Amino acid sequence: MTQVKEWSNQQLNRALAELMGWTDFKEDGHGGMWATAPDFLWTNKMPDYCTDPAASLEVQAKAKEVDAKMYVWNLSIVKWKDAVEPEEIDGWESINLEDIGDLLTASPRERAEAAYMTLQGAKGNE
Repeated sequence: MTQVKEWSNQQLNRALAELMGWTDFKEDGHGGMWATAPDFLWTNKMPDYCTDPAASLEVQAKAKEVDAKMYVWNLSIVKWKDAVEPEEIDGWESINLEDIGDLLTASPRERAEAAYMTLQGAKGNE
């Protein structure tokens, strides 16, 4: 799995936009894209999943639609970092209310990371 924690907001936003079906980018007039290191310029219409709470809820909704259980697992990994072992999550049948409350306070960036992990995983399983 790609280490999304190391990505900039721009890189994660672009990857999520592609998974959400966005294809709108600026062209340089020479048949190529305007390159900016390390990513491409996208139109201002692309959602900012990493900092905009509403956009992060949109991508969260898509991830939950694709695989709600996997999204919660991924969010717990992102939110609690080393406090949880991914292989232990497979055995979870329930989660306590305090932990649910903690997951509800996830930042837009945390929701975006978990959504990417879920959507990319689902894409790999197609």
